[in-house]
Amino acid sequence: MITKLRIIIPVMVVLLIVVFTGCVEDDGRPELIEKLPEINEMEEEMGIKITSRGVKYVVDPAKIKSGGPPMDGIPSIDNPKYVTVEEADKWIQDNELVLALIYRNTTRVYPLQILVWHEIVNDEIEDAPVLITYCPLCGSGIAYERWIHGQEVEFGTSGKLYNSNLVMYDRKTNSYWSQIDGLAIVGELSGTKLTPISIDTVVWRDWKVAHPDSEVLSQDTGFRRAYGKDPYGNYYENSFLYFPVENEDNSVHPKTVIFGIEVNGTYKAYKEDDLKELDVIEDTVNGVMVKVERDDAGIVAITNLDTGVEIVKERDFWFAWYAFHPETELYTR
Repeated sequence: MITKLRIIIPVMVVLLIVVFTGCVEDDGRPELIEKLPEINEMEEEMGIKITSRGVKYVVDPAKIKSGGPPMDGIPSIDNPKYVTVEEADKWIQDNELVLALIYRNTTRVYPLQILVWHEIVNDEIEDAPVLITYCPLCGSGIAYERWIHGQEVEFGTSGKLYNSNLVMYDRKTNSYWSQIDGLAIVGELSGTKLTPISIDTVVWRDWKVAHPDSEVLSQDTGFRRAYGKDPYGNYYENSFLYFPVENEDNSVHPKTVIFGIEVNGTYKAYKEDDLKELDVIEDTVNGVMVKVERDDAGIVAITNLDTGVEIVKERDFWFAWYAFHPETELYTR
């Protein structure tokens, strides 16, 4: 028995040292142990909960529905190729919508005829990883920085929907993210938000004239798809939705295109039709003066007039913006 104890006790001591050392930072403090109450309190403030299986979430997983395809059934484009405006003009119709991005002195175009089949492009611009996303069901083309806690992360389609919106997943932790707002809603990274990048949904005929030097996403994606044919048909004009949403407002047509912003916790939306007619709207949101303007190429810029800083907007259908932000205000003339 004494011999066994002589073996067991040193082993236990070593294990305790290893465990304790793993929780200690360079300054000798048991950082993890001291910060646990702070972490728990912070997560509570962010609305993070934990399932009976120990999975973190801010959106009840029961509210996340299957969209039909399995994970990666709608394949992301991870090695995008680009062609010139002149080459792309051979297969993009003048009246087609495209996503257009000016970032780090680079101008790129992502035709919706391609994104409708892929929804996500893991791109890189001037060594900066960027995420281009499009949800056909919500009419939402949104871009984000592809950094999470200082690390470059790739995204894919989960095959799930929340509020009829694309649910992405990151290929580092498999956490689920809503495309609208770029928020991690289920998984290890719950509560984390991606940093948005300004991107616009514009008409090809206008963009190609204003920016003939653009790089255009090629149809050479590595996949065989019916580019140029939209599988959603007349969905974009009709009032019906394929999937349920938590919050609804019928004061305007559900597929009305809006630009939504957030200013110090207050949400507001501006109708595209109003902007096309007025070109410039000056407004006050939560006590902050803002200017909303649209140029001839279709770029919509929203500026905080108090600071001169751009407010990055989201371009969504009204029903989608309202589903996520039922407290939103809608600009009226």
